[in-house]
Amino acid sequence: MRSKRNLTRFTYEHTAFQGWRLCLSRGGTTFTRYFSDKHYGGGRKSLDAAEAALEELKTLLEGSKKVNGKLMPSTIRKAEKLLMEH
Repeated sequence: MRSKRNLTRFTYEHTAFQGWRLCLSRGGTTFTRYFSDKHYGGGRKSLDAAEAALEELKTLLEGSKKVNGKLMPSTIRKAEKLLMEH
């Protein structure tokens, strides 16, 4: 499986983590979440979970209000909560 925009594949032989990293920057804030193959039951399932989280995060951030080009603290909290739920 290949990396995609905002989703990076980690498959190093000598590390404990194998899976996907979601990384998205908007309004001066970077959101990052890791999706482990071990936790989700394989590479395809972890990718599916990462893609679903990415779409929800993009939807939340697209409709959010910004002040001076920055995301509001309430939006940042909502986004962080959304990522923790996945």
